[in-house]
Amino acid sequence: MKTIKFFIAIASLSLVFSCKSKVATSENKTTEISSSEKKPNILIIHVDDLGFHDLSVNGSKIYQTPNVDKLASESVVFNNAYANYPRCVPSRYAMMTGDYPVKNGDVPDDGFEMSGIPKSKNFVKNIKEAGYQTAYFGKWHLGDENSLKDFGYDFSFAAGHSGSPISFLYPFNEMKRKGKSKKSPIPDVDKVSKEGDYLMDVMTDNVAKYISNVDKSKPFMAMFSFYAVHQPLEAKEKDIARNKEEIKNFDFGDQPEFIKEGTGRTKMRQNHPKYAAMVETMDENVGKLMQLLKDLKIDDNTIVIFSSDHGGLSNDGTKKRDLATSNYPLRAGKGWLYDGGIKVPLFVKWANHFQPKEDNESLIMLMDVFPTVLDITAEKSLETSGKSFLKVLKNEEKWDNRTTFWHSSKARPVNTGDTKSSAIRKGDFKLINWYKEGRTELYNIAQDPSESNDLSKEKPALTAELLIELNTWKSNF
Repeated sequence: MKTIKFFIAIASLSLVFSCKSKVATSENKTTEISSSEKKPNILIIHVDDLGFHDLSVNGSKIYQTPNVDKLASESVVFNNAYANYPRCVPSRYAMMTGDYPVKNGDVPDDGFEMSGIPKSKNFVKNIKEAGYQTAYFGKWHLGDENSLKDFGYDFSFAAGHSGSPISFLYPFNEMKRKGKSKKSPIPDVDKVSKEGDYLMDVMTDNVAKYISNVDKSKPFMAMFSFYAVHQPLEAKEKDIARNKEEIKNFDFGDQPEFIKEGTGRTKMRQNHPKYAAMVETMDENVGKLMQLLKDLKIDDNTIVIFSSDHGGLSNDGTKKRDLATSNYPLRAGKGWLYDGGIKVPLFVKWANHFQPKEDNESLIMLMDVFPTVLDITAEKSLETSGKSFLKVLKNEEKWDNRTTFWHSSKARPVNTGDTKSSAIRKGDFKLINWYKEGRTELYNIAQDPSESNDLSKEKPALTAELLIELNTWKSNF
């Protein structure tokens, strides 16, 4: 991660946020900010299906992401961050509720509705009560448009049941190939678009419109959930052509294109020109929003959180499919509890408050994001499994010995090659248990991030101990 280290080396030292924040003046004096002035805006940028290594800052040699790289250089970068589930709906449920994605003893799946969550457990309503305007843009996948208002969002755009667009090319709710789509249409987008428009650009323009016109007397909390870089793999022709040429001239050496994994294959090369073009368009749109915050002179008091809902689509199963990316050197991808399926980029920026750095030790989960936002906006906790990592951001704590769990009961051996499994990570060690198959693997993630050296036979006592702890956690569902 040389790019981050370069930018961090030249970044100005920032002061840590406290109840009475202090900001350095040009005369090297400090002034206290009153509580009414210190309330920051919050912009959460959540990308769909983006793998940890799909950013050039994280090592991709194919996808060029200079705007996200720059954001990372200005942020606290968590290189040990994880989604709570390797698929969309349960991961989003965990992020929005601050809890493990288990409800009534089962894992939320497609068609799930966010209902029955009381205000005492609802982060958005509590953030709103703290004086914030709340808005949601893009992929919701946890119910219809009305469920967003019920959950506490004042405003939403292009959000509802749909897990992915019918098309990224206008008109967005019409397929560009033969057959009929079973997907739900995306509301709002076609009526504000025209021939030649691309969905990511339309979405970003509407986020920008909201931020530009929002009531300036109150802070806002806006979540922009990209439909990209999820399938369908569709991009602008000029970007596809450029990436075809770049990929054709790239030397992959002796790296195979696929290897066997589970019931199917794992893709080992980032060589899909359409996907490369989509990642780069996503990056351009992140750049537009960062520039807008500067133009509006609110970048210094806007917290920006960038993440993904799980690993990239790199695996198929008994049914071969067009695979988008490779998560290599991480193992496997979307659908799997290997790190390729659950490790995600996570950057948090707040200029003059959080000192830019790389945190390679603290174990952070997506279910921690909204507890942290609520801690900042209202200094309040809802006592969920997810915890505020504000003290980690402020260099007051390090979460290097945390215990976390995963339970993947919605396996898709046909589509992504995985079978039912659960996992526990405790400090550096991670155990995966395929509970229907009676199979267990143990890895030291710090020493073996590719999960290639199974230690379960070498460390039987630790394996047994972690398996008992995992099953005890599961028994509380």
